[in-house]
Amino acid sequence: MRYVIALLLCCASLSLSAAEAPSDYRLGAGDAIRIHVFGEDELSVETTLGKDGIISYPYLGKIVAGNKTTAELQAYISEGLKGDYLINPSVLVNIVTYRPFYIYGEVKRPGGYPYQPGLTLEKAVAIAGGFTERASTSKFTLSNTNSGKEKLTANLSTEIHPGDTILVKDSFF
Repeated sequence: MRYVIALLLCCASLSLSAAEAPSDYRLGAGDAIRIHVFGEDELSVETTLGKDGIISYPYLGKIVAGNKTTAELQAYISEGLKGDYLINPSVLVNIVTYRPFYIYGEVKRPGGYPYQPGLTLEKAVAIAGGFTERASTSKFTLSNTNSGKEKLTANLSTEIHPGDTILVKDSFF
């Protein structure tokens, strides 16, 4: 009975982690993912996507995970394992840690920081130690390579995504 409860708790925690990622979120370099195949411990791995977006996976070899959603990657791995190796594989892919966001310009501690779901530009500035004395509180540039939009104007309530780069401009007054 204890094993059943432990298994249920494990599955529930994995489901909660997977729910944090928006369904349209595309994996990219720096994302750490967990691939879990139920009942097959040797096929369950945790890995970080490299610059090329490729991961190495047992039995299937090199897989292009970059620019795929977790659901797409899950389906790809499940299909690859089906047949000769497993009859009906149950695969779960979730994000362990997102790639960092970067903030520079007129903040006290510019640099790269771990992304957190629900992050806004205002929270990103707080994570970077707040504004400097010369900072503009209304002039920001956001670069988002994932959406293909290089430079966007932003405000403090703008949502920040993994891999985004934020420039906090200076104020003349």
